[in-house]
Amino acid sequence: MRLLLKNMVYIDSEMVKAECGDILVEDGMISSIGLFGKTERNGLETFDGKGKTLVMPGFVNSHTHAAMVLLRGLGEELPLKEWLEERIWPVEAALMPEHVYWGTRGAIAEMASSGTTCFTDMYFEMDQVADAALHAGMRCCISRGIIGDDPKKMEEGIDLFRRRNGKGNVRVQLAPHAPYTVSLEAVREISAAAKSLGAGIHFHFLEAEWERSFLKDKLGLYPFAYLENTELLDLTSTILAHCVWFPPEDIPKLKGTSVTIAHNPSSNMKLGSGFAPVPAFLAGGADVSLGTDGAASNNRLDMWGEMRLCALIHKGITMDPTAVTARSVFKMATVAGARAAGFDDVGLIREGWQADLILVDLDKPQYEGWTTENLFGFIVYAGSSRDISGTIAAGRWLYRGGRFMDGEYEEVKRQISRCRKELVCSGNCS
Repeated sequence: MRLLLKNMVYIDSEMVKAECGDILVEDGMISSIGLFGKTERNGLETFDGKGKTLVMPGFVNSHTHAAMVLLRGLGEELPLKEWLEERIWPVEAALMPEHVYWGTRGAIAEMASSGTTCFTDMYFEMDQVADAALHAGMRCCISRGIIGDDPKKMEEGIDLFRRRNGKGNVRVQLAPHAPYTVSLEAVREISAAAKSLGAGIHFHFLEAEWERSFLKDKLGLYPFAYLENTELLDLTSTILAHCVWFPPEDIPKLKGTSVTIAHNPSSNMKLGSGFAPVPAFLAGGADVSLGTDGAASNNRLDMWGEMRLCALIHKGITMDPTAVTARSVFKMATVAGARAAGFDDVGLIREGWQADLILVDLDKPQYEGWTTENLFGFIVYAGSSRDISGTIAAGRWLYRGGRFMDGEYEEVKRQISRCRKELVCSGNCS
């Protein structure tokens, strides 16, 4: 597809201020940025922003379990351990491949409508997740979640990497679930396998307060020693989801490692887990990205909402209005997550980079007063996903003018409803 975005305002996290101009998209890439007069029209679609449409990088959801849209609303207002053991895991035991496929299709629609163009997913039946993403046109980084010490599960993750990593817009990582669900020895083995493959790892770490006691009492290790012992610091990329209870004294040690902290503010608050020390992570030079977690624990997949919430809660907790700036949280939601997922040319508006883009209508009352200098603040604090007029991934329209461009949304909704009833209702739903 060839697409010319004319008369646009555009911004990314590394720009000093917004710029105005035209963006030419060809073969899924941003081929040129500038001011174009007469352009070859053969096969060229033109979108005229009239100086009132913002182009910014698509959001990267750095930690989610997409198919859990099927479990939304289960176990509301329970602590993490009870929520998992009593409500989530029993239902997940009945998951079939088609449930994961249709659940992921529903999640992709939800994410596309709120500006996400790439997601990093840990779950089961990951071929179904990849197929759903490829069908819809969204970029993804997937990993087969491993619970327990069954070597077959690790082999499934390794096989998934060998078959699907780098195929199309798919990246693959390995994913031991958490220290309390996978033994220390097994995490070491998975890390060694990842190192041999050149793969990253996606891992839940210190989400709840009791996990620090678990590491100390059961394994005899403090958190950073655990990371060293398992060699999770020595890989191409390690996504540590949550890190709510990461020891402050160890934060400076993360600088220069392969670790990215995937911050999930809504999920952490809803499960009563606490508040990750994000200002300290940023001040200490750690890489931080942003995620929603699954829809069963959030219950939204709206990255724009996470971005605003992240900026606000840390200002309030620290009583410091400079704690997490609009620019830094915008970076967390875009290029930081893309790099952690293994996409080195995603998340900025640059010639030769992937055309993963969001179009935002600036001709709305809440944007009155924006300038090229103050636009970051308007985006994070005044805007919302309701302002999105289009979502593009790899140069392909996913969502435009309130419509899903694949024309399959009604069928996706029908299939989600069926799968939900099969998993949750046991014949008692109308």
